[in-house]
Amino acid sequence: MNEIVRFLAEYGYVVLFIWVLAEQLGVPLPSLPVLLAAGALSATGQMNLPAALGVAFAGALAGDILWYRLGRRHGTKLLGRLCRLSLEPDSCVRRAENFFERHGVRSLLIAKFMPGLNTVAAPIAGTIRTSWWRFLLFDALGILLWVGTFETLGLMFARQLHQLAQYASHASTLLVSLGVGAAAVVYIAGKRTRRQRFLTQLRMARISAEELRSKLDAHEDIAIVDLRHPLDFLPEPYTIPGAIRIPSEELEKRHNEIPKDRDVVLYCTCPNEASSIAAVIKLRHHGITRVRPLEGGFHGWREREFPLESEFGPVPPLNRRPSPWRAIAGRRS
Repeated sequence: MNEIVRFLAEYGYVVLFIWVLAEQLGVPLPSLPVLLAAGALSATGQMNLPAALGVAFAGALAGDILWYRLGRRHGTKLLGRLCRLSLEPDSCVRRAENFFERHGVRSLLIAKFMPGLNTVAAPIAGTIRTSWWRFLLFDALGILLWVGTFETLGLMFARQLHQLAQYASHASTLLVSLGVGAAAVVYIAGKRTRRQRFLTQLRMARISAEELRSKLDAHEDIAIVDLRHPLDFLPEPYTIPGAIRIPSEELEKRHNEIPKDRDVVLYCTCPNEASSIAAVIKLRHHGITRVRPLEGGFHGWREREFPLESEFGPVPPLNRRPSPWRAIAGRRS
């Protein structure tokens, strides 16, 4: 903490802006110590509190606007990529979407205080096409609440923070580093081990999109279940032909709708088809054993431009935007 205070005092508002922006873009640099330090420096006159609040607000808002725009453009694919960076990618998207579905755009008011929601709240808002002004209003209020809370705490407890920093500086750096490092290794190893055990235990034969397409073309009697969350379905309200929609959260109540006397294929939009795999376990407990997840999920099916159907009219073709780098290279050549 002492080093952060000195660094922030030397380089000022530029560091505050870049640090907060970096965290919002997904860099593992927690902003909490920097916000507390900015408040503490305001108590000694080395920083101006309103200016520090404005700079941190601008950094956080810039990052959220970028994620919101990317969410509108790339939808659930972006959420899957973001959650692959998480220690628990298989449940990251689903937890955030469930929270967002319960609380709506008001989730943005507290998203900054929740590590699992912070990075994905803005792209979820973009994915479900939250209006620009509603996103901006609630996100700005949430950022003000977040920045204001921790900078004010830094201002109020500046003396205690300074004493804590001095005490920490006298402690053995080696012991502290070893302790923190060991705790981090144990925590990460535990998460990875549990996830690997989960994936190993649930590893099963998936059905490829091509195989499912062949079965449908041959008019085989096969049941298809769309497990997507309502927030995933909203931007792409299409299903594989003949599929019934049962979000994975409703499987316990609606498993009787799935036949037991035929092959069943499940699909979702989660990394590693995680929701589909977990659903297989649930269904087997209810005697539905001839069940397989679709490899690549909904996106894998759609990227192959295989048939889709919709209750809302014709399904538009997949919008394949050309890479901007290819366009630049083409112009240069």
